[in-house]
Amino acid sequence: MNARFIAEVSSNHHRDPERCLRFIDVAADIGCAAVKFQLFRVTELFAPEILARSPAHRARAAWELPEDLLPALAARCRTHGMQFACTPFHLDAVRVLEPHVDFYKVASYELLWDDLLKACAATGKPVVLSTGMATLEEVLRAVAVLRAAGCASPELLHCVSGYPTPTRECNLAAIGTLRAATGCTVGWSDHSVDPAVIERAVLRWQAPLVEFHLDLDGQGEEFAAGHCWLPEQIGSVITALSRGAGADGDGTKVPVPCELPDRDWRADPADGLRPLHAIRQGWRPQT
Repeated sequence: MNARFIAEVSSNHHRDPERCLRFIDVAADIGCAAVKFQLFRVTELFAPEILARSPAHRARAAWELPEDLLPALAARCRTHGMQFACTPFHLDAVRVLEPHVDFYKVASYELLWDDLLKACAATGKPVVLSTGMATLEEVLRAVAVLRAAGCASPELLHCVSGYPTPTRECNLAAIGTLRAATGCTVGWSDHSVDPAVIERAVLRWQAPLVEFHLDLDGQGEEFAAGHCWLPEQIGSVITALSRGAGADGDGTKVPVPCELPDRDWRADPADGLRPLHAIRQGWRPQT
């Protein structure tokens, strides 16, 4: 399977336009199909009671993506033939993003917020929904909200909202559970930074979509938490999976070109000896 990879920039961009564009260039170089940013305002992300008591939460204002960068980011993605996506964290962000994004990504933390789901679906654009921390019943309800609001085919990402996620807690089998229960395409949103987890998600659980957090240099705001990949780490995973996909073929069971010289050297059904009777008498060793 040739999975689509989405590079999640999250808050690693430093509000620096050139750094933002470099994320897109690097994502293209390592084989991603899409790049995703986040659009939030801290005052519309956390309740005022939390912001009043927590300097750490107020400080996240320094992580906000400037809205005026959106046109340039979308244009840069398209020069690489990639999709541009963004996660809206407040209702007005859905409107701001609509002219620019190829799809909306709804974060796990907003899965319960019907108004946001409805606003994204009502645009007619595709919606990808992460399912971290959710029960199956909560996912089913969110999918029903999206479908009723106009998104006929939401895509889901099985996600574990642990930063980083221990390999033993990835629960990749939930990809199959979600697919069977919802009828949706279901991929994997990675926080494990473990190549074996991504390979297992794609090859064993047939995840057609993989999201991962990318940092350029270990200097991003979220890198120290331990859930972000560096380009050389994830690049080798994407390359290996893409190279392996070339071995799939079309599934028709016929001899392929490299086998043809040996077909006559199979055991003849008359006596069980190699090669077939038809070539025994005329065969001579090559000198």
